[in-house]
This record gives sequence, C-alpha cells and structure tokens, in this order.
Amino acid sequence: MMDMERIKLTVTESNCRCGTCKTGDTFVVDTLCPPICHELWSCIYPMVYALQNGAELDLGDGRGRCFDAACPDGGRVKIHGEVLRAERKPARPRPSGAGMYIVFPQEDGET
Repeated sequence: MMDMERIKLTVTESNCRCGTCKTGDTFVVDTLCPPICHELWSCIYPMVYALQNGAELDLGDGRGRCFDAACPDGGRVKIHGEVLRAERKPARPRPSGAGMYIVFPQEDGET
C-alpha cells in the first residue's frame, strides 16, 4: 500500500461569514478533513485527494502539484493547497513477484 502525500492548505484571503477561516490559517491534510466549513471542503476535496495520490493538476498554462480555489459563496474565502514534499513518507518496497504465478482453469475444469 502506498502512503498518501500530505497536503498543506493555506487560507490566502478570508471574509468568512461564520468566522471559521481566517487569513493565514494553515492546515495539513493527512487522512482526515481539516476544521474548515463543509462547503469549502466539498469544493477542494477532489483536488486534495488527487494530489494525495500523486496527481498533477492543471495550473494556468501548465500542470503542477498545487491548486488555488475559492469558497462557493462568491469567493469569500480563498485557499491554496500544495503537496508537502519535505514531509513525504518513504514508499514501502514493492514485492518483486519472483516465483509468483497465476493458474487459470481450462474450459474442461482442469488447471
């Protein structure tokens, strides 16, 4: 099983109606969602999940391992997400598969 990347979220601008997010707040997403409003989390979760699993996202004219997003209520909160490369956990070694084979049954039932 591959370890998922950690994602750092930084609130870059906030005019949050409920006061949940403040400019400069940072959160690190490992396995659970951070303490942000569910509307914003619902918007950014697909990008967070993709980055956690090694994806690159469209970023201007290119692709990158980060994103910028805004709250769906007219952009009252803006957030930046990026992969924490320095904290990346080492990947577990994969089995070599040497000596492994798969046997498929024949149509007559013999293997």
